[in-house]
Amino acid sequence: MSDVALTPVRETHRFDEAALADYLAANVSDFAGPLTVKQFEGGQSNPTFQLITPGARYVLRKQPPGELLPSAHQVDREYRVMKALWGTDVPVPRMYCLCEDAAVIGTKFYVMEMVEGRLFTELLLPTLSPEERGAIYRDMARVLACLHGVDVASVGLSEFGRPGNYYERQIGRWSKQYVASKTEEIEAMEKLMAWLPENIPEQKKTVIVHGDFRLGNMLIHPTEPRVAAVLDWELSTLGDGLADLGYICQDYHGDSYFTEGLASADLPALGIPTEEEFVAEYCTHAGIDEIENWPFYLIYNMFRSAAIIQGVYKRGLDGNASSETATQYGAIARLRSERAWGLVEKL
Repeated sequence: MSDVALTPVRETHRFDEAALADYLAANVSDFAGPLTVKQFEGGQSNPTFQLITPGARYVLRKQPPGELLPSAHQVDREYRVMKALWGTDVPVPRMYCLCEDAAVIGTKFYVMEMVEGRLFTELLLPTLSPEERGAIYRDMARVLACLHGVDVASVGLSEFGRPGNYYERQIGRWSKQYVASKTEEIEAMEKLMAWLPENIPEQKKTVIVHGDFRLGNMLIHPTEPRVAAVLDWELSTLGDGLADLGYICQDYHGDSYFTEGLASADLPALGIPTEEEFVAEYCTHAGIDEIENWPFYLIYNMFRSAAIIQGVYKRGLDGNASSETATQYGAIARLRSERAWGLVEKL
């Protein structure tokens, strides 16, 4: 079973469902109402909804209401990258339509296939066996390597991001986003914003980067321990694939948001690969012998996560976040950034 709940559409995210039904009838083949809409809990950035009709179910992702930070909530980028990846070795839902006319339901949105599967938010996968846990984590490493092995030009994504200087751009972007959503002084964030630009390693290859590759953004097959679909591509771009690897591995170095994380767990007993084993699995599928400057990729991602979390917290305070838990994130940006600075001090 999935551990992500469906709820009635929350008050701040309501839209004209009749207008949506009319749009889908005109733009999605075989769509036929009546339409019922429910909201997925979670999806901190872009609210996500299940669309239920007598003949089929769909998923809608839209921008949140209210004032948006620059370059955030780009649902059109999500649509474009998943449409491009359809038919590759990277499992993604089928895309049906993208609507960039905010007059329809108030913001941009897209509609995609409802992939059957299980959504897990607890990193330790407490309801599964050790064998299933290990298989799921190893398959995530394999799928990530598959993503980074996609030929960018062959899927039409050569212009999806600017080549070169990936970390310089990303550090600058998330520094600006953090400053724009800052609610208090966090010394570790100030130190990281100074340290990171001075310690960027050489980028070996330009690939499609997911940007938020983690268990909570995977649909696991309903009965098998493998990834059925990779979701939530809002932060995807062209860049260094090791950024994705460092992102998923940061969970080995700190607490999860609200559930028990990997840092203090007995991973061998649980059947979950250690950080070294997960990285080795990825490297095997990616054809990489070794990774130099590995701590940088962890530090960078913990900084980036802290900036993202701070943005979620600020939207929660402003009443625009897509999850009611957003206001509980206040201390997490500080914790994540302090953990990152702690890794710098160990170098």
